[in-house]
Parts: sequence; C-alpha cells; structure tokens
Amino acid sequence: MEHQIECLAFDNIPVSSEWCFKNVKSTEQWTHGYHRYPAKFLPNLVKKIIEDYTSEDDLVADFFAGCGTTLVEAKVHGRRSIGVDINPVAELITKAKINPIEPTLIQGVFGDLVSKLSYFQPNDYHSLELHERINYWFEEEAKYKIAFLYDQILAIDDEKVKDLFLVSLSHILKNCSKWLQSSTKPQLDLQKKPADPFIAFKSHTKQIIRKNNEYYAKLQKNNLLEIPCEIRLEDSRQTTLASNSVGSIITSPPYVTSYEYADIHQLTGYWYEYFSDLQGFRKNFIGTFYSHNKDIHVESRLGQRIVLELVKKNNRKAREVANYFNEMQEVAAEMHRVLKPGGHVCLVIGNTTFLDVKVKSAEVLAEILISRGFNIKEVIKRSIPNKLIPTIRDKNNGRFSKLANKDSKLVYPEEYILIATKK
Repeated sequence: MEHQIECLAFDNIPVSSEWCFKNVKSTEQWTHGYHRYPAKFLPNLVKKIIEDYTSEDDLVADFFAGCGTTLVEAKVHGRRSIGVDINPVAELITKAKINPIEPTLIQGVFGDLVSKLSYFQPNDYHSLELHERINYWFEEEAKYKIAFLYDQILAIDDEKVKDLFLVSLSHILKNCSKWLQSSTKPQLDLQKKPADPFIAFKSHTKQIIRKNNEYYAKLQKNNLLEIPCEIRLEDSRQTTLASNSVGSIITSPPYVTSYEYADIHQLTGYWYEYFSDLQGFRKNFIGTFYSHNKDIHVESRLGQRIVLELVKKNNRKAREVANYFNEMQEVAAEMHRVLKPGGHVCLVIGNTTFLDVKVKSAEVLAEILISRGFNIKEVIKRSIPNKLIPTIRDKNNGRFSKLANKDSKLVYPEEYILIATKK
C-alpha cells in the first residue's frame, strides 16, 4: 500500500478520447433535462461506467446523487439503485426524474391545472408574507403568480405528479426572477425582463411531459418500470445503506469549496421552505469553513502538503480544503462499509488550482481510498467540455469569476475517473 500511495501522480496520464463524449447531448435524453443543476453528471459517462463496471444483479449506489443522473441511467440499464444527497432540492429533482408516470394520468392533471390559471386573482396574494430574499429576487406580479402555481400544485393528490410539477416550477424560478440568466452565481440583473411564470411553467412542463412519455415507453418496452430506484435525503458520511449490500458505487463528489453551489438552489429553497437561512444550509455541505473540525491536520500526506501550502496564502481557505479532505475520509469509510467485497467504486473528480496552489483532489482521493481498504484498479483522464460547472477562479481570492477578469484562470479543464475495488 505504501508503494501504491507514493506512486500516485496523474499529470502524465493521457486523455482518453473514448471517455470525452464531445458534441454529445445526452443531457437532453430521458428525464435528464428536467431541471438545471450545477456540475451535472454527463449521462453518457455514467452509461459507459454502468456498462463497463457493473453487473445486471448489482445494486448501484450514488453517494452524491445530485439531480439523479446515476439513478436514471441505472434504471434504464435494468440495475437496482439507491442514491443519497443532503440537499432537499436534489432529492425533489431526483424523485421526479426516476419515477415514470403513466402518460394519460399526467396529461389529465396538467390539463386541469392549466384550466385553473384563469382563476388567478393578484389581490388574493397581496397580504402574502414571503422571505425577504424572495422579495429581493422577484417582482410583485411574478411573486403572486408563482405563489398561485405553488398552491395549485400542492393540492394535487398524486405524489409523483405533484413532485414533477414542483420540479418544473423550481426550474423556471431563475427565468422568472431578476437573477442574471447567464450566471450560475447569484447576481442581480436590473436590465432583465423576467419571464411570465404562467407561460414559462406551461412551456417547460410540456417539455417534461414529452420526456416523461419517452422514458415511460422505454422502460415499459424493456419491462423495467418496476426496477427499484430510490433517493434518500441523507449525509453521505453516515447513510442507512446496509453493510456489504452494494455491488457498485458510481458517484462524483463535490469539488473543493463546492458549498458555493448551495447558493444556486436558494430560490427553490426559499419558495419551498427547505431552509430560511442560507448560511445555515451551507453548513451541511462537505468541505465548508463552518465544519466542527477546526484543525488543519489532514490524514492524507499529499492532502496535508496542499493544505500547508494554502496556509501561507489564506488560513480560512486552507481550513476549508482540510475540512473537505477530512470529510471525504469519512465518506470513503462509509463507501467501504456498504460495498460488497470485490465491488467497484467509480469516482469522478477533477483537480483545480486554488490561490495559485495546485489542489490535486484526484490524487488525494485515490490516496484516501487506498488508506480505507480499496485497491486502485484504473485511473482514466477525460476532458470536460460539457460539464455545467463554474470553471474560472480569481487567482487572488479563489472565488469563481468571469474570464474577462484579468486575474482569472480556467480550472477543472479535465477530470479523472478513479476505478477502485474493495479488498
């Protein structure tokens, strides 16, 4: 094991063209396009991992399920699957994406809902009390229409249809707000003309219904409608998955300081009352400054060297990275617990540069996996031309930025797929 750790150096691994999937729009297939999501897993990448590294009788798990890409692809491929995510917005999106709905049912409920839009009266919502951040992001008429839609959706009896329409409404919130449309970061655009909520909701829901019908037909044709597929609102460091129960883990952990992406879901979080305090919501995410761990010691030797370099630049950022590596140690231990002996972990992660310090997350996570009882079987490097993730940081403060900023530089241009097996 010592020799394997010392030999971890991924810089010279060539990019594998068969894993790049250039010009592939698999995010539009099945239910993958229901909702925008940062750092979305490329479905074709998950598809290839499933085909190459899982068996038909495997229970597939995703420890960072996000918007459910792994689970959807597992179901299409006839694999049972369970995903966990600590984000309630992710849980909602995934529930809608993994549960196909009989086409005539969804079309009937949608028709009823659309017919009720004519009953909307703005005056009914003038006394509505909303979170101050909702008032910040939305104009008056948009708020009233969104509140009306939300009320109508909550009144739907069928839980699967309700979840699907809640996801559609969640997706259009950004379009209907003053949030800068081209930005994943929360930025106010005073020149923006927000979309009308009723028009946007009807349009996007029609797209969702069309994709649901394709997904349903695909599963029905292959007798896969009843394949078990589940999302749990849980912390990946401590799950309710049974020990030695999972055949393969396919996941893409958050990137260093990825708690910034909690901001992206604030519109849904405030409207659906998943949280009232964004800062408090961030504390649940892996690798935040707010972790209970105040130490900068890292068990990974390479991780420790990276943290000590960061200490020279910014102590707070060094602690964030230390927290991230230490908490990923906990995740690795949990993955080892639930995985069957000989089972695969397929972990997708990218390196980055943070305050001019090279943060070799892939190498550190490989070292962590080895220390937790895994063997590294294969390391694949791929370019990430289609991954929706902020890819530019300011060199001075480490925050995501714009390329126009003279102090900006590209990060995450490539990522690695770590294939490991449980001893």
